[in-house]
Amino acid sequence: MKLMRYGAKGQEKPALVDGNGRVRDLSKVVPDITAAMLSKEGLARLAAVDANSLPVVEKPGRIAPPYAGIGKFICIGLNFADHAAESGMPVPKEPILFLKTNNAVIGCNDPVVLPQGSVKTDWEVELGVVIGTKARYVSEAEALQYVAGYCVCNDISEREYQLERGGQWDKGKGCDTFGPVGPWLVTADEVPDPQNLDMWLDVNGRRFQTGNTRTMVFGVAQLVSYISRFMTLYPGDIISTGTPPGVGMGQKPAPVYLKPGDTMRLGIAGLGEQNQTVHAWNPALIDD
Repeated sequence: MKLMRYGAKGQEKPALVDGNGRVRDLSKVVPDITAAMLSKEGLARLAAVDANSLPVVEKPGRIAPPYAGIGKFICIGLNFADHAAESGMPVPKEPILFLKTNNAVIGCNDPVVLPQGSVKTDWEVELGVVIGTKARYVSEAEALQYVAGYCVCNDISEREYQLERGGQWDKGKGCDTFGPVGPWLVTADEVPDPQNLDMWLDVNGRRFQTGNTRTMVFGVAQLVSYISRFMTLYPGDIISTGTPPGVGMGQKPAPVYLKPGDTMRLGIAGLGEQNQTVHAWNPALIDD
């Protein structure tokens, strides 16, 4: 099942994508798709709906984040060995955890706005893992039972803020608009093997990133289990699981960073695509 939301900010409506790729409005079934609905029971209720009975949305317009109430946005650093190499950093012995702030979350095609004075903003296509069941000290063998589904994330990063301004990575990761999510939440039953998903990212039509989740240092089950030892995971939390090589920071002979007018197009097999245009600082593109 592919769940999504569409509409202007503050006016989002729930929907699903049927087997023919058509958007079907869920408004008469549920008022919205929320984190609380990502439980096994909530998803079973939606799966029982006859998609053919729902009205088709011919022109959905803006695609919003696929559910309301996104909780913690937990990210994994250097989770592809070849990305660690291009970053000049060792492959971690344990997962590197950092957080994106909720103000970073936007829809998959919403404008990406550069922070004031930014000169080193970068891209990172990543597999997002959405928690559906409260998880605390779960075993690796059971970890995938706590996953509601998967989505595409773009872990946009300001490298100067992240690496040159002291402190933790978070200050380069949590800027407004730096967390596009979606277009869909694809439920776990449609992703039988999250460790075999092709992923890619283009900037201005040029392919920069090509990878597959099978080359992760730490797989999805490992990450869910590991993170649940340090913090309780709740329905609606997202784990963004790391990026393959090809980020701007790692380009040779010189890094390539995003500038106003650039476009990003990225996707993961079976989980949909994102398209973003980069803008100079403009709070009108951020605020509701």
